[in-house]
Amino acid sequence: MKNPTSLSASDAINAIESAVPIEKHLRRAHSFGIAFKAVFQPTGAAIPWSTAAHLQKKEVPAIVRFSHSSTSPDSNKRLNPVKGMAVRFHLADGTFTNLTMVNLPVFISETPEAFIGLLKTFDSDKSGWSDRLNFLLHSAHYKAFATILKKLKPFKNFETLHYYAIHTYYLVNEKRQRQAVRFEWQPLPSNASNSGGTNTENALLQKVEAGDPIRFRLLIQLADQGDTVDNPTIAWPSDRRKIEAGVLTLTSLCADNAEELVFDPTVTISGLECSEDPVLLFRSAAYEESARRRGVMK
Repeated sequence: MKNPTSLSASDAINAIESAVPIEKHLRRAHSFGIAFKAVFQPTGAAIPWSTAAHLQKKEVPAIVRFSHSSTSPDSNKRLNPVKGMAVRFHLADGTFTNLTMVNLPVFISETPEAFIGLLKTFDSDKSGWSDRLNFLLHSAHYKAFATILKKLKPFKNFETLHYYAIHTYYLVNEKRQRQAVRFEWQPLPSNASNSGGTNTENALLQKVEAGDPIRFRLLIQLADQGDTVDNPTIAWPSDRRKIEAGVLTLTSLCADNAEELVFDPTVTISGLECSEDPVLLFRSAAYEESARRRGVMK
């Protein structure tokens, strides 16, 4: 994916490494997590809008990785409430596409440069999560995002969070008509049963191994005329139509924890296209640079 800015991926990853402690072999963001094999059963509701293979009516295998935004190996620091859910859909023709989400509906900045600039203000800063949140709350530029961040509940488990892709994509149908959309994973109410435990990853693993259904609905929000499509800091109105495109079910632990996979959110297939969101388009190069530094390229 072409880099739409003058910022280099190397400079971006350098800034991340300066702002937070990261071991060389780990991802430069969302370093720690747990991965599962899964199946996605599409409802077919998205067919009028897209020819994408994973949105038709045939079941698709997938890999799901839940992650902590903190890069610290200290489990106490992983209580930061921002969490990730990355999904790779494996298609019958050998290709794949990714959906990479977090439990926030918007991003902190509208350009990669602004995001890296913010990271540089924390460069070598020893302040903790609450100190940085306080800084954002008192900044006119970041106050709206920080207010959403502050409302997040303390982290309990991955399986009851609602995840958002943040960026806009386009669904493309057989007539080459394009519809701007945003994706969400909504947990089914049954996921909340027996949630808890002192180790959230182990508790989730035990539920999956016991055959307790852990499922998420894939919701697709359809843009209306005039909705902003290239700025990830702006949420669409809540009354925008949503369709249920399918249900994702965790089936078993992924033995290699998906450590070799790169969940680049710009990897699309026929029937699905990226918007011109500069943050989205920059992420491909950043993911590639992070993967290069940790020795993987998948």
